[in-house]
Amino acid sequence: MAKTFIAILLVIASVQALPDLARVRGFPWLRDLLEEAHARRSGLAGVFAVPVLLVALTALIQHLLHGVWFGLPEFAFMALVLFACWGPRDLDADIESVLKAPDSERRRVAAQALNADSGLGELEYSAPALVEAGFRAALSRHFGVLFWFVVLGPVGAIGYRLVQLLARSPGFRETTGSAAETLERTARVLDWAPAHLMAWSVAVVSDFDAVARSWRDYHAAHGRGWFTLDLGFLAVIARAGVDADVVAEDGSTADATVELADARVILRRVMLAWLAVIAIVVIGGWAG
Repeated sequence: MAKTFIAILLVIASVQALPDLARVRGFPWLRDLLEEAHARRSGLAGVFAVPVLLVALTALIQHLLHGVWFGLPEFAFMALVLFACWGPRDLDADIESVLKAPDSERRRVAAQALNADSGLGELEYSAPALVEAGFRAALSRHFGVLFWFVVLGPVGAIGYRLVQLLARSPGFRETTGSAAETLERTARVLDWAPAHLMAWSVAVVSDFDAVARSWRDYHAAHGRGWFTLDLGFLAVIARAGVDADVVAEDGSTADATVELADARVILRRVMLAWLAVIAIVVIGGWAG
């Protein structure tokens, strides 16, 4: 677990210090492999052949490196895979481009980057839509891959990223064909646990009562219970947490840029909370 924690810290620091390396995190070579595999074998087998082989290869390398040379090669491999799976776009940079845009038209154009890897089309420029898009991007770019990396190591990170790309990235959806519905359902399954942990974290780092009430009201209104793949609650608790923060600071809800800036603050608090929990687990292991 200590290697996992240090790898996470190293990757987060690298992403901040070396933003130009973001171009290597988009898996540009994957589409060619998918098209070749799909040409040789149609249907689900053609779509899943490449991702399954990549996950299996990652698992094999992870197994072979375990315990070699005091774990240094394994650590390097963990950090490399996590870095490749992070993002691929820099969420802080995308939010900053919206906040610093000189006029409303350029802010609207810059805001589209928040939806770039969601497959949801054009993003409406409004405070609720921006907050929801920011949290949705944070789940797919950061917290989802971080959760599965902690649980399964490099295998979890690469598996999560590949499913997200195939299910929702516009650059890959054309190659999925009949597998699109299966991939979207798989993406929701993988998002379920990290989305709920994000919700609890937002409640802890913002207004607990407002978040918990909006979360409960959402499930009551939709009547589907808590254990479903309906993750719309994340958008609701995101707006509740941000609105409560902004009201506490300014006395009323503010414009879209102010709420997006506050959403970034809350997401940073959530990341710090996750890192603190992982650090406590590591320290507890050492103490034990």
